[in-house]
Amino acid sequence: METYVKSEIIDLKNHNEITEKWVQDKIIEDPSILNLGDLIVKDSERIQPTGGRLDLLLCNPDTDQRYEVELQLGACDESHIIRTIEYWDVERKRFPQYKHCAVIIAEDITSRFFNVISLFNGNIPIIAIQLKALKCDNKISLFFTTILDTTIYNEIEDENTEPTDRKYWEKRSSEFSLKLTDELLDLSEQVAPGYVLKYNKYYIGLAKNGLAKNYISFTPRKEVVILSLKIAHEKEIDDELQASDLETLAYDNQFNNYRIRIHQSDLEKEKELILKLMQKAFNNYKG
Repeated sequence: METYVKSEIIDLKNHNEITEKWVQDKIIEDPSILNLGDLIVKDSERIQPTGGRLDLLLCNPDTDQRYEVELQLGACDESHIIRTIEYWDVERKRFPQYKHCAVIIAEDITSRFFNVISLFNGNIPIIAIQLKALKCDNKISLFFTTILDTTIYNEIEDENTEPTDRKYWEKRSSEFSLKLTDELLDLSEQVAPGYVLKYNKYYIGLAKNGLAKNYISFTPRKEVVILSLKIAHEKEIDDELQASDLETLAYDNQFNNYRIRIHQSDLEKEKELILKLMQKAFNNYKG
């Protein structure tokens, strides 16, 4: 017979012992609790040139994505929103070589927040996360739920996408990894012929007749290429990848991508599985 244990929702804003710093430290100990992927802490209480301190700067070590995180206990208010956007704007201007996303965390995300954000018409990539604390047997659990996600980097391919060229990526990665990218493109011809590489600032996508279709995309590094495949998370695929020799990265819940670190040897040893995943990504792509 299962034992019933009564739990209690805690009002962190008015708690006598728990502080914002305590919650911030828990995020630093384990950034994965935010459900934003396999992130690391780049900095905390980061001093801003315009004044103030950014609560947390998180980054994905396998991509160029950075998250400017502002935390507030209690309800989100206008000053919290403005501060979050200001710090995001400062960081993206200081470090334009990275992708940046504002993240606002509060116990209560009010309708006022959505009204303010709607004024920006989707031009600011921002994630809103609602924080809840639960007490059970004198232990406290934190729950973070994403209630707004307007990060749109790889989802929109139009005139606003910042184009680059092959020389840009030769400097950023290597000739070796670009050649490996070419070979992956050649492999994808068996799935969807006629596509060419479309060089963007943060990744290399695909295009045909001038139109982007990123059912797969590439991020070349020095010795490898990170292959992203737009496929819904499935246990069957997880099992196939685990049984293979492919080196997988954490699933990207933000963009619904499987990510695989492709080595030169993988094109021979795991060719059939890579092709199978490319085909599935192409069949399911809705962009």
